Amino acid sequence: MRDYDEIISFLGEFGSFQITVFILLSLSAIPSGYMGMIMVFLADIPEHRCTVPRTNSSENGDPNLGMAFQEESRGLGPGMCSRYKRSKNMPATISGFDNETEGCLDGWTFSTEKYTSTIVSEWELVCDNAWKVPLSTSIFFLGVLIGSIVSGHLSDRFGRKPVFFTTMAFQTVITLMQSASVSWSMFCVLNCLRGVGQISNYISSLVLGSEILGKSIRESYTLLGHSLAFGVGYACLPLFAYFIRSWRMLLVASSIPGIFYIPLWWVIPESPRWLLLQGRVEEAELVIQNAAKKNRLPSPEVVFREDDCVELMQRSSQEQQRVYSFLDLIRTTDMRNITILNVILWAATAMIFYGLSLNTANMNGDAYLNCFISAATEIVAYVGCWFLIHRAQRPTILFSMLLFCGAMLLVIKLVPDDQNVLSQALALLGKLGVSGAYGFLYLFSTELIPTMVRSMGLGVASMAARIGSILTPYVVYISVYNKIVPYIIFGMISLFSAGLSLLLPDTRGCKLPDDLSQVKPIRRFCRSKQLTSDKCDHDLKEIPILENGTNHIELT
Repeated sequence: MRDYDEIISFLGEFGSFQITVFILLSLSAIPSGYMGMIMVFLADIPEHRCTVPRTNSSENGDPNLGMAFQEESRGLGPGMCSRYKRSKNMPATISGFDNETEGCLDGWTFSTEKYTSTIVSEWELVCDNAWKVPLSTSIFFLGVLIGSIVSGHLSDRFGRKPVFFTTMAFQTVITLMQSASVSWSMFCVLNCLRGVGQISNYISSLVLGSEILGKSIRESYTLLGHSLAFGVGYACLPLFAYFIRSWRMLLVASSIPGIFYIPLWWVIPESPRWLLLQGRVEEAELVIQNAAKKNRLPSPEVVFREDDCVELMQRSSQEQQRVYSFLDLIRTTDMRNITILNVILWAATAMIFYGLSLNTANMNGDAYLNCFISAATEIVAYVGCWFLIHRAQRPTILFSMLLFCGAMLLVIKLVPDDQNVLSQALALLGKLGVSGAYGFLYLFSTELIPTMVRSMGLGVASMAARIGSILTPYVVYISVYNKIVPYIIFGMISLFSAGLSLLLPDTRGCKLPDDLSQVKPIRRFCRSKQLTSDKCDHDLKEIPILENGTNHIELT
């Protein structure tokens, strides 16, 4: 029986068809890149102070009106959430105030030097309402969590291509609607839906490309195509935000690229693998034959022989009849250890990754330049990770990246307050490390989890990452009061995660495990007289499963 890759081997590895699919599906990740980080500018907090009612004389002739915003603010109140009371014995001018203070009874005035408007200035999300700012971002990640759960089921049922184009259109429409929000509550509801569309479109395009392209270029597609395009999209965000200072128009501009993908419905095909598993053999044949024409290669009259199709569909039917549950992720000792480590590492890495990305607006210096450099470090990290995956052990790569990130972030505490450039450089180096680790986890976890529970295992890990990202905005918000504390928190979490990564077994050069008996034991906690966790499973005999569901391995 021939497998799928052998059947379509006549197409070649990287012809015109594969190049077209590689480029178009990689470019589709660009909107996902800036949509995921756009809250950096939508929810940034401009300089503000209490609004003070003025008389006509003060409006026309008060010299203080010409002062810079910060200078004027210091004369009106001791902080951003209070103002001096108006003196009863003096004229109603800016200088006519007592030393007693009161709340901002007339609202706030926001500086327009940096932004024309943000959601903070639109709905005065400061002081007593400041908690709504991190919540706005957390609600987006809540939508990402929901999308991570439902997108896989939709893609399996309706197909990769329909879900890809539907979620692209959904994300575009929701973004346009969000730009017309009339209240903070409406903005948050649409922000959640935008998160659902963003992650669903990102995952569906990743799966579609991985299934269409041959096995020799899937790895390059994941890291140098899809992930790299995500970083390019993130790098485009500060460029958009620099020229578009209004949050509403920024959302409108961000939605436009999605419109251009509608005509590509007739260019990007459905996954032939999925079509075969659904019994739609004629459609799968048509996709392959069209691909052969684009590559200018002859194709057999019958691509999928009857015996091939019967075997493929029988295998699919058997897999659908055998039901696996999330309990299989903790059924054996080795699988349980891998699951626990994956959950912790994904949650911690996602928290640090999004934390450093969202914190760029709070850095000293130009927020747009900081954001662009942060995105550039992400691109460098993906390329560097691609070079390392064939040259070092998997745990060593992950450990080195997380250790480097943690060390850079904790050193910021030792930098003098007047060395802002050095602090920012260390923060960006930390971002470089965690970006590589976050991208690398997708590959590493796939190799650790057996086929029978791989989708569920990655789903649980992805859910853990979303929970970590939901908590991130609240850690970042601490920087309003102390800019160093978030770096200390992220640095300690990174070092802790680096230590845990050393417990994972190495999977470089090993075949993917298929069932629970082939799961490799973690280091230090488990050992066997006949194997170590650094040996490949295909060089070993299958480990028997005992009645209690654990591998026959000595526990220390």
